Amino acid sequence: MVTTLAKFHQLLTKSLTADLEYQNYTRQVANASYSFCDPIKPSQPQSISYVKEVAGLLGIGAKDELSKEWQAILSGSKVANGTKPFAMRYGGHQFGNWAGQLGDGRAINLGNIVHDGQSLELQLKGAGPTPYSRAGDGFAVLRSSIREYLCSEAMHHLGIATTRALSLITTGDWVTRDMFYDGHPEQEPGAVVCRVAPSFIRFGNFQIHAAYQELDLLKQLADFTIKNYFPNLIEKSIDKQTYIAWFDTVCHLTADMIVHWQRVGFVHGVMNTDNMSLHGLTIDYGPYGFLDNFDPDWTPNTTDAQGKRYRYANQPYIAHWNLLKLAEAIYPLIEDAKPLEAILNQFPDDYQSQWHTMMANKLGFDRVLPSDQKLFTDLEKLLTSVETDMTIFYRELAKFDGQLNSVSTLLKDAYYQTEPLTNEYQQARNQWFLAYIQRLKQNSISTSEKVRLMNRTNPKYVLRNYLTQVAIDKAHQNDYSEIDKLLEIMRQPYAEQPEYQDYYQKRPEWARHKAGCSMLSCSS
Repeated sequence: MVTTLAKFHQLLTKSLTADLEYQNYTRQVANASYSFCDPIKPSQPQSISYVKEVAGLLGIGAKDELSKEWQAILSGSKVANGTKPFAMRYGGHQFGNWAGQLGDGRAINLGNIVHDGQSLELQLKGAGPTPYSRAGDGFAVLRSSIREYLCSEAMHHLGIATTRALSLITTGDWVTRDMFYDGHPEQEPGAVVCRVAPSFIRFGNFQIHAAYQELDLLKQLADFTIKNYFPNLIEKSIDKQTYIAWFDTVCHLTADMIVHWQRVGFVHGVMNTDNMSLHGLTIDYGPYGFLDNFDPDWTPNTTDAQGKRYRYANQPYIAHWNLLKLAEAIYPLIEDAKPLEAILNQFPDDYQSQWHTMMANKLGFDRVLPSDQKLFTDLEKLLTSVETDMTIFYRELAKFDGQLNSVSTLLKDAYYQTEPLTNEYQQARNQWFLAYIQRLKQNSISTSEKVRLMNRTNPKYVLRNYLTQVAIDKAHQNDYSEIDKLLEIMRQPYAEQPEYQDYYQKRPEWARHKAGCSMLSCSS
């Protein structure tokens, strides 16, 4: 069908300072927030999937398929009228160390579309090199593109703040990648994902200006961000109190995002400051993963396998550390450390309060009691003492009838080990369930209300790495059906969906050590 081509606006490029060099080659950029650069035309682009809901948010009128014109734009084959594609400049701390200039090395922004009073920016990931590509080629491979495309939407439907995905398009070109960083590069099919967000501004966008003492650009970026995305914070004009309120808001948005990550067992894998969104959105889906067996020390990132900086249990602490780095970057706007320190010092308490509420919801409690902390920590110890599937355990827990003798049957599908459970473990489990039974008696909600609370907190379906890998393996054989099937399942992760019951199972043993099913590198 023919679709109406929505009008692109150049909100960011009209407001911030551009790089004066217009040639697209890798370089250090100074005194600019972005650089203009066009996508590289792919040889044989093919649209293999798109998200109708996101198309609707943009008002592009797509129902059954994207128009040829939109496919051309979203593959990088055509630059839409009125657009001046650009890549943003930013820096960041990578694995705790300042990395200097980073920037959009694999992402090209098209501009924003305003529809129904909402402004959303479109960005092509994998459409070619930019001035910030460093040693990379600016392209992306199909496997990483499928992972980002699917997880963006899965996270949205889990109720977690995230960038969205509009389209997944193969390029017809081959991209060379060393997937395991072991000196054995291979050619892989290339692809482009169009991702969508209010903006893609990161902590690192502010860090680069502060690091190079570009204080006028720092203020320009901060004022632009507040004016366009946090206008409710402005009373009469943007002043120091506005910056403080803005930082406080970013801290709360970040805490909320991390609490939801922990709720569903999501591990980002590479929480560098350049991968932290000013909007509190989950951004940059690289070596992410969802916990299969509950393991607080698990990281999906092979690069992080030794230090485990970005392991599941450490995500709240890394978020706090990253916010500290943001505070340091915007300090020149305020020139008073005390209010920033006060907000940062409050972050752990605010996060802990939210975490307690989240855990109470997972267990079906209508409120948090002082004694609940021990119940929460004892449960986590129990889950780690024997390989226990996090998703299945919590989902099945909603069916608990309050009888201790039903626990073994209830949880049998949540255990990864095949040998019988030890007496010591069963005693510990019984002790926890006895305490849980007593705690449930203090609820002021009915059993049915408790079940509804638990089932809207604990998803039945999460995008496990092995499920995505199956879709990737099929896609490499030109079978893209599993992509759309997973997209459909993940649209309703809290619903029973009995027709997809096969997707509600713990990671199969064949996937334990299979590449892409457990840990991944940053290679894309």
